[in-house]
Amino acid sequence: MDSEHWRAVITAAQAGDRRALDELVAGWLPLVYNIVGRALNGHADVDDVVQETMLRAVGNLGSLRDPDSFRSWLVAIAMRQIRDRARRRTPDRLEEAPASDFADLTVLRLQLEGQRREVAEAVRWLDDEDRQLLSLWWLEVAGELTRRELAAAVGITRQHAAVRVQRMKERLEISRGIVRALDGACPGLRELTGRWDGRPDSVWRKRLARHIRGCGYCGGTRESVVPAERLLVGIALVPLPVGFTLSLAFGGKTAVAAASAATSAGWSAKLLGALTKPAVAVTAGATIVAGGAYVVTQPPDAPPPRAAIAPTATATSEPPRSSAPAAPTPTPKPSPSATKKADLYGTVVDAVDRAPDPDTRPAALPRRPESGITSTGGPKAVMQHRGDRVTLTGRGYVLVRWQISPGSRPGPLVMPSWTGLKGRLFHVASGGSRRMDDPLPGAPNGYATGMGGPDIGYAVLPPGTQQMWQNEYFYLDGTVTLTQNERGCDYGLIVFPSDRDAVVRDIDEGPADGALRYGLVRDTGTDSAPVPQYVTRETPADPATVPQRSRV
Repeated sequence: MDSEHWRAVITAAQAGDRRALDELVAGWLPLVYNIVGRALNGHADVDDVVQETMLRAVGNLGSLRDPDSFRSWLVAIAMRQIRDRARRRTPDRLEEAPASDFADLTVLRLQLEGQRREVAEAVRWLDDEDRQLLSLWWLEVAGELTRRELAAAVGITRQHAAVRVQRMKERLEISRGIVRALDGACPGLRELTGRWDGRPDSVWRKRLARHIRGCGYCGGTRESVVPAERLLVGIALVPLPVGFTLSLAFGGKTAVAAASAATSAGWSAKLLGALTKPAVAVTAGATIVAGGAYVVTQPPDAPPPRAAIAPTATATSEPPRSSAPAAPTPTPKPSPSATKKADLYGTVVDAVDRAPDPDTRPAALPRRPESGITSTGGPKAVMQHRGDRVTLTGRGYVLVRWQISPGSRPGPLVMPSWTGLKGRLFHVASGGSRRMDDPLPGAPNGYATGMGGPDIGYAVLPPGTQQMWQNEYFYLDGTVTLTQNERGCDYGLIVFPSDRDAVVRDIDEGPADGALRYGLVRDTGTDSAPVPQYVTRETPADPATVPQRSRV
């Protein structure tokens, strides 16, 4: 940010220039949002803490003597609000789940891949104090803050800050190792995490770290690990989400009284406008209540919310009353577009497909449009038990990773099902370096973590079910719910929103040590591409009853 420009803006805002105050709030809100969002990892209190920070900053702007110190002053206010929020938390809110996972938001909005994505996901494993410090250090290495500002915000010396940052970085590297290991296929790690509910915490961080230190499989890595600070250099701020709201509370005053109070306090014209306009004029989801008003901020280039393009009911006016009998209404003929919506698409192969030769490279994966997938389970939904489910929404690729445990409980395997489909879903590729029926050299009886073996029993698929690979990839344009229907043989699923580049990298890795194989492309690039087995547009009470042959 241009220091000369912001010095002039801050000075003008202090003198009562409302346009300058507008620019100040809009210009610095993303920085505050990133600090609070990452420190609280998307907790439901993020909006409240951001609101309180901006309220205090604007309300006390006149007390700022040096405009050049505005950034460190604002960051210090944000950190105080974060710490105050921690002290105010009641026991019933300590375990409250995040409203939206900030690590997931960071990956999706900044389109992070590889080790950059790994760093973002590792943040979930940090304790609150480390995550607060990381929210500042992340911005320091990205060029948004200086070390002096970081130290001032935390309230410690620069020397002490260096020590604390180094300790936090060590725990971040441990957390990166956990993310990397969970992406692998270590049988021992899978057994260890069988009792894990999928929510990162310090207890499981220590357990998993102990396993990784003593495990040759998890401790190894296929690529050199780049230091986190090198990965984060130059990364932009996470943009404000579409529809992000800044609530300006005025202690229960009415809109008129609040506007009067805001005028005397020096609030900007845009904020005053939001206080005096009807709620529907601000945003469809905003309301003016006895506690304030909502101001919606949206980046100029942000796409419209999905709700804005979804089909909606159309209100019709009541026809004028007349004494004449109403003319009969002709029965409307179905439009071509309505007929087209009912058309079936895709194909399902209700037979076990033959595994390709391990040395056969996959065909090229067709390119489909993608804008990203959101998941109710976050970026890594772990489904270990019958009834676990995740709802996916958007346009893009999804990875479903299989973990079958015939050694725990062999027998018939009840397949997962896709229900409530709105839009289209294709089965586009298979990968993960092997099919689940591939024998692995060196494993007992030639099998490991796949369909089983004589000593441990077998996982048995329903007749006609395709043999799954370790990684199965799907393309979604719409919404669908995936449910784990475990009965009989033990299995688990991990669901990751993904992208085409990640799919290509996976299926094109190629043989490494004889236990690996190239992947398989199933996508034809057209509506004749295969759809998953066990998919339906209906929402049955028991998803395990979805028929194998899909009619979508």
